[in-house]
Amino acid sequence: MRWPLIVFAAAAALTACAPPAARQAPAPEASAPAAIEAPAGEYRLDPTHADLTFRVNHIGMSMYTARFERFDATLRFDPADPRAMRLEASVDPNSLVLPAPPAGFREELLGPDWLNARQFRTIAFRATRIEPTGARSARMEGDLTLHGVTAPIALDVTYNGGYAGHSMDPNARIGFSARGRFNRSEFGVAHGVPPPGSTMGVSDAVDVLIEAEFTGPAWTAPVAQ
Repeated sequence: MRWPLIVFAAAAALTACAPPAARQAPAPEASAPAAIEAPAGEYRLDPTHADLTFRVNHIGMSMYTARFERFDATLRFDPADPRAMRLEASVDPNSLVLPAPPAGFREELLGPDWLNARQFRTIAFRATRIEPTGARSARMEGDLTLHGVTAPIALDVTYNGGYAGHSMDPNARIGFSARGRFNRSEFGVAHGVPPPGSTMGVSDAVDVLIEAEFTGPAWTAPVAQ
């Protein structure tokens, strides 16, 4: 199984609604470049092009959305053998960003009833299994450590593409989108979970949404003929 990034490029002349004699000859069509694929190797998260967002249901009225600003990840990438890939990631819970938080609300979420960021200063994830589900998708299983508890979770991952590098970007680059869900009570964060049959509270289920680009081995410019 291979995950190539296919780059398509084509140009065509615009023609007006005029008699055929008045139309200009179409410009020649540009040839499409060959498939470009990122090489296997060690890749590091590019924080400028990454986002880690989570959502929880708030009293059945909306999906409350927040994010973390500081996180890192390393990936052993192998486009020829996705099952051999390995990922490790860490998140700083103190980098929590909230939309228009009321006074004291952020401190409450970082406190002992929720993230307890003073005691548990890192959220970590380590992939244990990657199983392809399509030409550009995979199921990633791994261990999440949150609030001092380690438990398995799964992410559905889409490979968005990659390349070996070029003159404007001298390293290989790959990009992914990932989605997952876990129950926070499994990690000892059960404060505010609604009682059965009710939505009055904050849902046990947490949705995770990730966008990530990674940079990898240095690009070698082609030798001029």
